[in-house]
Amino acid sequence: MSANTDRYENAVARYFEAWNAREPEARAKAVAAAWAVGGGYTDPLADVVGHDKITAVIAAAHDQFPGFAFRLTGPVDGHHDTARFSWELVSEADGSAPVAGSDVVTLAGDGRIRSVHGFLDRVPAGA
Repeated sequence: MSANTDRYENAVARYFEAWNAREPEARAKAVAAAWAVGGGYTDPLADVVGHDKITAVIAAAHDQFPGFAFRLTGPVDGHHDTARFSWELVSEADGSAPVAGSDVVTLAGDGRIRSVHGFLDRVPAGA
């Protein structure tokens, strides 16, 4: 495995740690570890910059989907400072995955995320 592959996979692992952190303090620490200062997150439902706002978006997802966790669904692919990957939001109770998407991230020099561009591939009606 190349150093660049490790860089992408490590960044995506920190990203999922942030998205799956349930306690507010742990979530804030995980966001700070995953995103560079001034980093951003954009998807069809959100467009925010900064750790506090990213933390709030993640908290809102947990509020909307309690008992769910984000899971990587395939390999992380990357080149230069950009990586892409797909994910699902999985119910810990029954294993259903009503939400799925694909994200493209750009990394800062320290390996933290500078920006995320997320796409929703599967969303339940009314969500």
